[in-house]
Amino acid sequence: MLSMKTLTDDMLVASYAQGNNEAFDELLARHQTRIYNYILMMVKDEDVANDVFQDTFAKVITTVKQGRYTESGRFAAWLTRIARNLIIDMFRQEKTQPHVSADSAEYDVLNRREFSDGTVEDEMVDLQIRDDVRALLRRLPDTQRRVLVMRYYRNLSFKEIAATTGVSINTALGRVRYAILNMRRMAAECNIELTR
Repeated sequence: MLSMKTLTDDMLVASYAQGNNEAFDELLARHQTRIYNYILMMVKDEDVANDVFQDTFAKVITTVKQGRYTESGRFAAWLTRIARNLIIDMFRQEKTQPHVSADSAEYDVLNRREFSDGTVEDEMVDLQIRDDVRALLRRLPDTQRRVLVMRYYRNLSFKEIAATTGVSINTALGRVRYAILNMRRMAAECNIELTR
């Protein structure tokens, strides 16, 4: 009989999915320090880090038990992505809650989040949005993807896009419009927020 320590992560996931709790214990032992340290580095609070850590492995348990784990050979990266997404969700939720300053009893007009420098949380959310936009771009038909890249990444005018693609300006406008509508639809279907 093979020792749990000699099995790959994916072998352990498969074993756990079949009811072997020792396989999960080994996965936890292998990854808990790295994942916890990653979370703590991002949230900078031990209590919050513990909560996110527990939520991360709770999501792993749910996903594996429901037979939805498909990241073959990339368990560690998948685990980190779950933790990152939970952190982003937590920061998004905090942003929607009112911000009250303890600096003074009176309301300070300049003490507002939108006037402050960017935070690690803002950078993480922005990074997630950019990743989501790239993923949605890849799912667009080639003609729509090309015009969006030309318009928003290369800053070409609609006249330049029309000339480059050999179509009329109206067609170029239409393709950009349909590409944006398709991205919005796909984002809604996938529950992706494209703004912070």
